[in-house]
Amino acid sequence: MGKIDKGIDFLLDLNIRHSSTYMDLALERRRYRGEHPTEIAALKCMDGRLNLPVMTQTTVGIIQPFRNLGGKFELGWPFFQASLDQWVQYSISRGRHCMVFVTYHYARGDKHRGCRGFNYDTQQARDTAINLKDQFDRVYGKGAVIPIVCGIETDLEALILHGEDSDQSVDLSDVHETSEFELVEFLRLLYSTIPEQIIRDLLPLVLGNIRHVAEIRASNRAIEDSEHKEWVLGVGRGFDWLHLINTAFIVGPFDPNLSFAIETAAKLLKGNIDEGRVDSTNGIVLLTSAAYRDTGGPEHNLAKEKAYFLSQFAQKIIQKDVPDLLPYLQILTGCTDLNTRKFEVLERHSDTLTSRV
Repeated sequence: MGKIDKGIDFLLDLNIRHSSTYMDLALERRRYRGEHPTEIAALKCMDGRLNLPVMTQTTVGIIQPFRNLGGKFELGWPFFQASLDQWVQYSISRGRHCMVFVTYHYARGDKHRGCRGFNYDTQQARDTAINLKDQFDRVYGKGAVIPIVCGIETDLEALILHGEDSDQSVDLSDVHETSEFELVEFLRLLYSTIPEQIIRDLLPLVLGNIRHVAEIRASNRAIEDSEHKEWVLGVGRGFDWLHLINTAFIVGPFDPNLSFAIETAAKLLKGNIDEGRVDSTNGIVLLTSAAYRDTGGPEHNLAKEKAYFLSQFAQKIIQKDVPDLLPYLQILTGCTDLNTRKFEVLERHSDTLTSRV
């Protein structure tokens, strides 16, 4: 039985296993942060293949993800601005540097395995990432927050690091047989004005990706495994437990035009059904999550209210703009405790939406 056959039960079991692993690795995260204190965030597309902890062989919980259609963000967006600044202030309060991966993605073997959010136009996606990096530099200057433009090539899961001069880049899938000393010297050339601590904290991610690419090559992974086969639409925050290849489109609540991102993801899911990439008899899951840390105050209750709102909001968008998806749509609504990554179920409907309306 494949993973999609298990639907909602598979997702809940996945969360239980991820939460257990996350808590088991608490001491490892503490050790890692002691050696590499830089706080790291990643601005990524909603494409579930973009799993940077796996691609860099980094302990879960080290890289803070922000997701939106195509990896498109604007620092002027009110909710994104507030969420990002909260993360920045948290880092500064602990005396830590902030590094942000501003990403775009593509597939070297076939552009149609690339970014649907940019209609497979890699140049446009890259230019958008570069413009966002420039916006970070204008807002934060050259010290408080360090943005790094980073391409993600999904066939080999390789990172493409763009230097401070964005025209200068290196594809880590082309890096072989090099020492840590040589890599550090290379990173210093690529990022000549970046603080030394960030260079040292970027190094293990670079080394991890070089190893990961070698493992992907050695595995002779079937090319079909890197194609779009998503069957989950995740809306909200707290989804780092859901980073499985070809499983989910994840839409963060940051874009003021959130309805368009949800509509686009829903159309892509319907396309996966129409083109036979997923089994239509198993359905599509609308999974909504809100995140919280404080379990003793109103934050938890506010997260519940947000999760219910986002679920109803997404359902209305689908009913209005992608009604052909309704016969396949199942609902799972909840909130995620960021201390444990445990997902709390608030609402579950395994039958399709049309059978309930």
